[in-house]
Amino acid sequence: MAADAGRGGRLTTHVLDTSAGRPGAGLALTLFRLGGAAPEQVAQAVTNPDGRCDAPLLAGAAFQPGLYQLEFAVGAYFRRQGLAGAEPAFLEVVPIRFGINDASQHYHVPLLITPYSYATYRGS
Repeated sequence: MAADAGRGGRLTTHVLDTSAGRPGAGLALTLFRLGGAAPEQVAQAVTNPDGRCDAPLLAGAAFQPGLYQLEFAVGAYFRRQGLAGAEPAFLEVVPIRFGINDASQHYHVPLLITPYSYATYRGS
C-alpha cells in the first residue's frame, strides 16, 4: 500500500450486487460513529454507477480510531430493481459494525448483496 502512504488513512466502501453480477449503483448508505451516548452520523452517500462512493467516507482529521457502523439501504435498492420480493423485504438495512484502530491505514469495507444474503470483508 505504498500509494496510500502519502495520503494518510481513509475509509472507503463499494457495493456489488452479486444476484445481478454488477455494481450496486444508486444504493444509499449512512456511516455512524459509535461509543458516545448515541450514534453520531458522520457521513451519507449514494453509490455511483461503479457501486463506489465518489469520495472517501472518512479521511484526514475526520478519520479517527473507534467503533463505526455502516448502514446500507438494500431494501430500497432491490425494490428499485424489482427484486425485493414480498413486503417487508427480507433485508431492509444491512448494518456492518467495525473498528478502526490505525488511522494511518486504508480501511475498505465492501458489501456483496443479494435480496436474501450479504457478505463483507476488510478489503484493500
